[in-house]
Amino acid sequence: MTVCPIAIAVGCKKCPAFSVCPLKTTLGDIKKDEPPAAGPNGKKPPGAARK
Repeated sequence: MTVCPIAIAVGCKKCPAFSVCPLKTTLGDIKKDEPPAAGPNGKKPPGAARK
């Protein structure tokens, strides 16, 4: 749900307050990171835990 007027107009990443905004994932257009799904054999895909 995008409620922030800046996120609607240009997107969260172009907002001047992006780095300090606590509501990026609540009001803006940024998606929360979800853990990768397990593969067919029940194990995580290679590189899933790396960042």
